[in-house]
Amino acid sequence: MALIVQKYGGTSVGSTERIKNVARRVAKWQKAGHDVIVVVSAMSGETNRLIALAQEIQKNPDPRELDVVASTGEQVTIGLLAMALKALGRKAKSYTGPQVRILTDNAFTKARIKEIDAHRIREDLENGNVVIVAGFQGCDSEGNITTLGRGGSDTSAVALAAALKADECLIFTDVDGIYTTDPRVVSNARKMDKVAFEEILEMASLGSKVLQIRSVEFAGKYKVPTRVLSSLTDPDIPIEEEEESGTLITFEDSKMERVLVSGIAFSRNEAKITLPHVPDVPGIAYKILGSIAEANIEVDMIVQNASKDGMTDFSFTVARSDLDKALKVIEKEVSPYIQEGGVLSDPSIAKISVVGVGMRSHAGVAAKMFKVLAEENINIKMITTSEIRVSIIVDEKYMELAVRALHKAFGLDKETRSMEQSRLMH
Repeated sequence: MALIVQKYGGTSVGSTERIKNVARRVAKWQKAGHDVIVVVSAMSGETNRLIALAQEIQKNPDPRELDVVASTGEQVTIGLLAMALKALGRKAKSYTGPQVRILTDNAFTKARIKEIDAHRIREDLENGNVVIVAGFQGCDSEGNITTLGRGGSDTSAVALAAALKADECLIFTDVDGIYTTDPRVVSNARKMDKVAFEEILEMASLGSKVLQIRSVEFAGKYKVPTRVLSSLTDPDIPIEEEEESGTLITFEDSKMERVLVSGIAFSRNEAKITLPHVPDVPGIAYKILGSIAEANIEVDMIVQNASKDGMTDFSFTVARSDLDKALKVIEKEVSPYIQEGGVLSDPSIAKISVVGVGMRSHAGVAAKMFKVLAEENINIKMITTSEIRVSIIVDEKYMELAVRALHKAFGLDKETRSMEQSRLMH
């Protein structure tokens, strides 16, 4: 039949009862004749608990040792799931990332996958086993345990699907698909049956938490058919019905081009840093951001204002969790460029983005976005755009109001959107 990779997140394996339900669902797919590889996260809340323990010992835990600690959560889950499958009479084997040999670089806590040795998995599948792999982890060339960053189990699953040329990767989570925006913020957000790869790539990079950005990159690079489904449905639901549920990530769909805006992503995990009155000379951006990059801090939005008297204001955003670290780097490495105004920081901001492949062929999305926010008296602090996305920074306290207003203005809660959205622009 088919080779299927299934991934289950922390909520899906959050209790022994839910692990038993996962086992029933997996057994159903294997009984239907499919080869099944299962990738699991730690039980819900476990990774946070482990990190908190590390921080009780060391305020800023050593990254290598933190990975040793944080990776243990998934080891518990794979063992329990293997037991649950065996209790159902199915053959199963569990593996940590290093046992599979998911080889990564040595950027502890944020490692990137370099290659996967799949021969052991193939042998086990041929012998009728369900193979269960710990997500979120691997090892470097020296055998050190590494982790892939939060949400890394998605990346593990899609990378395994790519390495083994799986027929499909099913991401089971606590929601039944990908929505136009977070239903907890907009109650009438609508589940999408399909979403273009480019759109979900943008949405994942902009704060949508359904899929981790690197997992989407893997899916796109290797054209892995990927579907997001709910693990909270009846595990005995017929496979045909289950396959039709959720949201499919598509790579070629001409109908997508008619959709003006497909979704709205947002992120509260943002902080802005401004260096006022830095010299407006060639190489200043590199001098400021080079040291930030060397500290393994990701920079998102960047704005440099017009020059006046040979000076300019330089602003950029980082993850809020990286703000203190970034400020220390600036103080140490960029002090020659800090003028009288010092370094300004703002941790109380949020990023909001409208995303849609239809922006390629329709003008005016940004103008409409700005008009809607102006009517709500919401000030825009920063703006960036791409071919299919417009992103803004606003004060965090206005984020939910802005998301609801934009969701309504672009008609994302309506059943029929493709033609109607075009008319909304006029």
